[in-house]
Amino acid sequence: MSAENASPESKAVFSAALQARLDALATKYPVKRSALVPMLLYAQDEVGYLSDAVIAEVARRIGITELEVRNVATYYSLLRFKPAGQFNIQVCTNISCMLRGAYEVYERFQEELGVGQKGVTRDGVFSLEEVECIGACCWAPAIQVNYDFLDDVKPDQVPGILQVYRAKEGAREKGGNA
Repeated sequence: MSAENASPESKAVFSAALQARLDALATKYPVKRSALVPMLLYAQDEVGYLSDAVIAEVARRIGITELEVRNVATYYSLLRFKPAGQFNIQVCTNISCMLRGAYEVYERFQEELGVGQKGVTRDGVFSLEEVECIGACCWAPAIQVNYDFLDDVKPDQVPGILQVYRAKEGAREKGGNA
């Protein structure tokens, strides 16, 4: 389905650019369902989270049920069902990271941000979550901020990490590229 022929509901959910990207993505796989996770990530990047409307539209586009979409989406910690901050901080606390101080890193983020698990700061700039694994065991403890990986993180580095992302947020507000 091209962006011009999209249903009115999909036009309300996704921009024309994202609709075109999802249409192209669906043609790259022999089985449309294989495009599910990339579609969800692109949709989440645009909308901010996987709303009911997003799930319904993605399901419609690849011909599966909304329940099937939710079953897949709940498996991945990178996908979320409620709005997160502009910068979503994920702290891995799986065994490798835990043994190298991940809980101390996570606690420092909680202190600095004033939020707990899946909390969002009042200004909406940061959200925080403890996750099971981000696949960076060799570089533990590791965190992920949106799509940026940071490794060998120590608790005393947390304020500096937050300062870097605050500066990026400030640059965006002023119309710069961050």
